[in-house]
Amino acid sequence: MCGIAGIMVCEGQKVAPHILDRLEKALFHRGPDHTGRYDDGRVALLNTRLAIIDLATGNQPFEAADGTVLVANCEIYNDPAIRERLPEAPYKSKSDAESALQLYRHEGPEFARDLRGMYATAIFDKSKSQLILSRDPFGIKQLYYTITPGYFAFASEAQALIAAGLAERGLNPQKRSELLQLKFTTGSETIFPGIHRLLPGETLLVQNAQIVKRTRQVLPSASEAGKAKPQSNHLQALNDVLTDSVHAHIRSDVPYGLFLSGGIDSSVLLTLMTRLTANPITALTAVFPDTQATDEGAAAEKVAKAARADHHRVEVTQEDFWHLSPAVAAALDDPTTDAAALPTFKLARFARSLGLKVVLSGEGSDEVFGGYSRYRRAALLWGLFARKSRSSGVFRDAPEDTFKGWRDGLAKTETADNLAGLTATQRLQAIDCAEWLPNDLLVKLDRCLMAFGIEGRTPFLDPIVSPFAFALPDRLKVRRKFGKWLLREWLSTAMPQAEAFSRKKGFNPPVGEWIELHKAKLVELVLAQPGIAEMEIGDLVRSNLMNATRNSQAAWSLLFYALWHSHHILGVDSSGSIGDVLSAAARSG
Repeated sequence: MCGIAGIMVCEGQKVAPHILDRLEKALFHRGPDHTGRYDDGRVALLNTRLAIIDLATGNQPFEAADGTVLVANCEIYNDPAIRERLPEAPYKSKSDAESALQLYRHEGPEFARDLRGMYATAIFDKSKSQLILSRDPFGIKQLYYTITPGYFAFASEAQALIAAGLAERGLNPQKRSELLQLKFTTGSETIFPGIHRLLPGETLLVQNAQIVKRTRQVLPSASEAGKAKPQSNHLQALNDVLTDSVHAHIRSDVPYGLFLSGGIDSSVLLTLMTRLTANPITALTAVFPDTQATDEGAAAEKVAKAARADHHRVEVTQEDFWHLSPAVAAALDDPTTDAAALPTFKLARFARSLGLKVVLSGEGSDEVFGGYSRYRRAALLWGLFARKSRSSGVFRDAPEDTFKGWRDGLAKTETADNLAGLTATQRLQAIDCAEWLPNDLLVKLDRCLMAFGIEGRTPFLDPIVSPFAFALPDRLKVRRKFGKWLLREWLSTAMPQAEAFSRKKGFNPPVGEWIELHKAKLVELVLAQPGIAEMEIGDLVRSNLMNATRNSQAAWSLLFYALWHSHHILGVDSSGSIGDVLSAAARSG
């Protein structure tokens, strides 16, 4: 896993070396093991490497004899199959990333359709003066780009483009509204004007610093469901695809572990990991001592004991909230106000202290197996009770013009062509896979882990698992009061200690309680923060922060945005506490 970046300038121009230096510095945390560059004057590619597979000869960029060059942020799980398929390909390493290069040389720009894994890749085909960017269909790995009359530039993180002087520290007000009401932003436009996301499953062809072609593989869809073979034994088929996926995801030349919440998803992963390896699995669980929060530490401990895992309870406290929140906001340059980022960040830091470089996580299971309550409602009476996804924002009582256009992007996704022919439940799943999953959950996982040089892997978002899961009949996803029905059935037999049919508690960090402890001070600091002050929402700030326990998400959204704006727009150093950062921001305004 890595950080990648690059730039193509127009004819008659050359890439300035200091731009590459700045990109490298901004992405170094993603790949502290090695840095590599390719620069032919008009096109430059950069890689900062986190060495996971082939530690000795896997450094990037990879350059073929014909001058084709690759940098990639990826894990390609079908690398052995690709090598078998291309026996004459002149491989120079055992790195799985090199298979993307060899597959391109064999298949051309459609090569990504044959990749199994998570990836954001950049290939420069020198013979055609063509740059090709590709991203995996679920958007597990992110890639951002900016276009000007003089250049096309890209990077694994939006902040790197700003740090290199390739994009401005501006703010898109409509995306700010999305962030505060939805907890994430939608589509290809980011909160930074002029910086775009490569969409999940998208491939761009760039010539003379301009995009000349776009193609996209969108998942899941009705055609995806149609590929599924009828199953006489769904439980056995589920066991087979999950075993296949987890076996691929634990392939590593460095130590790996698991984020164990105690819920269904991570318990399934631990059960399978334990079957597939002789060594105890290192499992980490976030707990919230001395709070009213319902963490699942006890449930996780029970499952870990049954699996004979090396289990670590990682306490997330009020002190962590006060001192780590600015660093979390700094890491999330593409912002999400998901409060779970705070314990994820703390878990990642602890994982690094144990020497782990790879962590498996359960992201995606709810979306592909049907875990949310809105999916259960949608399955009732042929969709009669189905609701739009996120029809109400975080700030339900805000005046109508406070967050203008906050649902426009989501509404556009709801009319996409790939939703035709789906059940009401599948439609909601597909919308979540298009927006919520890549722009909240997967960004959060990537940034919080890569801040400490750790690779996050998501076995439920595997091309072997996801088509099977998405195509399941609704009755095997949602039944009575339970989501993920088939997954629960499998777990109830495979790991009875997980109590698969107990009621799901969710994972809700007690940020509201922690804000309450400092509410008077925080109201003053947040109101004085320039990004909040310019919005003229004083009443909203006071009402939510002063009642933070009851309005936990709204209070956190406001505080997080104030911290995020302070660092990413105003340029305030994030190394201090909440008080330090917001005080500095007030002075800067």
